[in-house]
Amino acid sequence: MKKILASLSCFMLVFSLLLPAATAKTSQKEQFQHPDPQSEKAQKGMIKRMIAQMTDREKIGQLVMPSTFDNGSGMPNEFTKQAIQEYKAGSVIVYGGRTAEHQAAYNNQLQEWAAGTEKAIPLIISADLEYGASQRVPQDATTFPRQMGIGATDSLEYAELVSSITGKEARAMGFNWNYSPVADVNTNPENPVIGVRSFGEDTDLVADMTAAQVIGNQKEGVMASAKHFPGHGDTSVDSHYGIAQVTYDRDTLDKVHLPPFQAAIDAGTDSIMTAHVIIDAIDPELPATLSKKVLTDLLRDEMGFDGLIVTDAMSMKAIDDNWGAGNAAVLAINAGADIIMATGNQEDQLETFEALYGAYQTGEITKKRVHESLERILAKKFKYNLFEERTVDPEEALEITQTPAHKEAASDIAINSMTLLKNEGVLPFDNQSQEITLVAGTTYINQIGEKVREKSEGDVTTWNASSADPGETEIGQAIELAEDADRIIVPTYSASVLPEGQVNLVKELRETGKPVAVVSLGLPYDIKEFPEVDAYLASYALDRWGTANPTAWTGAVDVIFGENPGGKLPVNIEGLYPMGSGLSYE
Repeated sequence: MKKILASLSCFMLVFSLLLPAATAKTSQKEQFQHPDPQSEKAQKGMIKRMIAQMTDREKIGQLVMPSTFDNGSGMPNEFTKQAIQEYKAGSVIVYGGRTAEHQAAYNNQLQEWAAGTEKAIPLIISADLEYGASQRVPQDATTFPRQMGIGATDSLEYAELVSSITGKEARAMGFNWNYSPVADVNTNPENPVIGVRSFGEDTDLVADMTAAQVIGNQKEGVMASAKHFPGHGDTSVDSHYGIAQVTYDRDTLDKVHLPPFQAAIDAGTDSIMTAHVIIDAIDPELPATLSKKVLTDLLRDEMGFDGLIVTDAMSMKAIDDNWGAGNAAVLAINAGADIIMATGNQEDQLETFEALYGAYQTGEITKKRVHESLERILAKKFKYNLFEERTVDPEEALEITQTPAHKEAASDIAINSMTLLKNEGVLPFDNQSQEITLVAGTTYINQIGEKVREKSEGDVTTWNASSADPGETEIGQAIELAEDADRIIVPTYSASVLPEGQVNLVKELRETGKPVAVVSLGLPYDIKEFPEVDAYLASYALDRWGTANPTAWTGAVDVIFGENPGGKLPVNIEGLYPMGSGLSYE
């Protein structure tokens, strides 16, 4: 820390003297809970003076958030250093998986490079941490159920606790911006990209839980970001691969999809992320990310949001294939976005910086438009105390991420999210018997089998298909194993529509006459394909990327062997189970 402070330029030394005493050394908790209007007024004046002394490169750099690249030792590389020191990037987004100590050191390096620039303006370091800081630090940090699992608990206390623990662990590792909560209302059961990332399909539930998670993150000093505005929950196209378009009317937008974002605004969210989705009711020509009608007219003027607007990743094909990195960045800033998430390759990132700089020089992007964003960005950097608390202690980061109480809370929440929709006297399995259990499926079967072995006194065998859609020959292997088993667990996984091979697997295993319990690892709608199954448990464990979630599947195994399930269905399964369905053992 001393080394960093010693590197600060006269520019920052001057402005540090202007900081009101009330904000110079207050704790994060005091800063967030007791804002001082006098301090805010002085800070605004100071920010305007800072902006007046910035070069055009420095101004444009604050509007760009490149993704980082690593060197051979797993630390940020020279290109990332160039983006920060030469192109003056004001924020970064971090991907990849590291240990807590490694991540803290990684983020410290990024901040040290920023401190070495002439103005020494700190970075905002961001990441997608939708189900916990473990999304970037799987080995040490706490993994929570996906948001639909939190929705199934129907507990605002759990929702806030999840985001509070996530914020505490994230901040300890040097993150200060979390792209969460997902405020999308998942009204399309076959939505290929949102699914279990949403709290559910009930607008009020999603709104209440979104607000709770905003509060949980931000009280721990980590900026929340409600996404994907103005709603990605009714799409049938994944915007990573193409342009999604929704055709519902304005009344549906107002009543179903906007309320969670308004709840986030009312709860004080400091940022909102855009959706690469065309909303016919507002702008049938441009996706929300590029639309002034959506970002300025709707979000700013109608809904009253004055925090940061950040684009979703601009390397996604919905944007990059149709507008290109540079042109899209210019359109987004003019539409009202404050920060461009430049997640493409190195060429795309440089194109983003240069296109924005060029547009600023020609007047295509006005000084007024740039200064509005700069004022918001710098205000958040002061609010989150980044000028004072640039780096973190890696050892402390490890200690906080491994807090036993965090893991215990995650386990309790997982069990209370498990939703038992059907049970024909099959569950719970007796964990004291010597019965042989077969675990058969397509995804994370060996890992789930290990958890079953920890619970069962009898032998456990596993069968893992070679693909998500096994054929009849392969299914025959599972049927042979079932002949020697006394009971069967079938974890299914769908990110949109359940593959036919998994449907056939469940049906043929059931025809053996052995007790079969199906656990949906992804979307809860799988039971529509085999409603006659003996027992069915929704775990909401895996998103469309199939990212591992051992907390959720462990909770499912715990329930199978006797823990009482607490979840209630946060969506409707048409013709079978209405929202709120859920059995218990008691």
